[in-house]
Amino acid sequence: MTTTPFRRRCAVLLAALCGSVAASAHAAGEVNVYTTREPGLIQPLLDAFTKARGIKVNTVFVKDGLAERVAAEGRRSPADVLMAVDFGNLIDLVDKGVVQPTKSTALEAAIPANLRDADGRWFSLSMRARVLYASKDRTNLTSFTYEDLAKPEWKGKICIRSAQHPYNTAMIAAYIAHHGEAEAETWLRAVKANLARKPGGGDREVARDILGQICDIGIANSYYVGRMRSGDGGPEQKTWGDAINVVLPTYAGHGTNVNVSGAGVAAHAPNRDNAVALLEYLVSEEAQAIYAKGNYEYPIRKGAAIDPIIASFGALKQDDIDLGAIAKHRKAASLLAEKVGFDN
Repeated sequence: MTTTPFRRRCAVLLAALCGSVAASAHAAGEVNVYTTREPGLIQPLLDAFTKARGIKVNTVFVKDGLAERVAAEGRRSPADVLMAVDFGNLIDLVDKGVVQPTKSTALEAAIPANLRDADGRWFSLSMRARVLYASKDRTNLTSFTYEDLAKPEWKGKICIRSAQHPYNTAMIAAYIAHHGEAEAETWLRAVKANLARKPGGGDREVARDILGQICDIGIANSYYVGRMRSGDGGPEQKTWGDAINVVLPTYAGHGTNVNVSGAGVAAHAPNRDNAVALLEYLVSEEAQAIYAKGNYEYPIRKGAAIDPIIASFGALKQDDIDLGAIAKHRKAASLLAEKVGFDN
């Protein structure tokens, strides 16, 4: 039977329509996220993504050993997106070979180059700064450097959590990157000599101990201040947060130490396109506002709104050193903290 031009046009139209339906079905599929972030912190973001894109998000919370688990699952792994806190953990995903390179104009435009892997294997999604908590009653600091922590005037006046915690290991690693190991050792010994108590607890306990007059200053994460002052942690923690001023310290001649939460596309992602779509959504203006409002974190995207509590600290000038360069000194930082007996 001869095909008429009309029938040919109908066939082409039908094929296009079917292709469109198939594409929509794929887009409205699902994406599997393995995450070390607390589910409550990211669920609002994932719900917003599903509402915006029609893609269902299945979440698997992995408290420890994310890279090892995915490596053990191998090609059978259902994971599409691997999400973690601390850039060191993101780099571990690369070292274990469980994330794949991803090329995305949207991700590259939204995320500064020093906050993402050069080969697109991980991307920062939000930031927290390593800031100075200072007593409102006993100090009047408006500026500070990490180098200042070693000054004799702070003897017996500093509180901090363990040097082996990833947040502090990263801070020490950045110090090594800026000054070298020898100078970092001298600095770390001097900081240890200035401690008011044995390192321990969490960052919120630094604020608690400042209120309790155990110490006058301490180093801790910025977003905990949002949780304390907002009342999210309860009335007792609100009194801790209200007892401190926050100063954004810098490395001399540089900027403030930051750490990140981030993610990458799993090496054997069965829903790769949806995985990329999720990462792109998480750096959108809408999602970055959710990060800032819900988690009291600094957005990665330039110009995105910052929660008023966090904005009250002043403008953040982040350290200009590449996170990958800092990561190279993580092991040296840990060994150095052990050598000087910082946590003893």
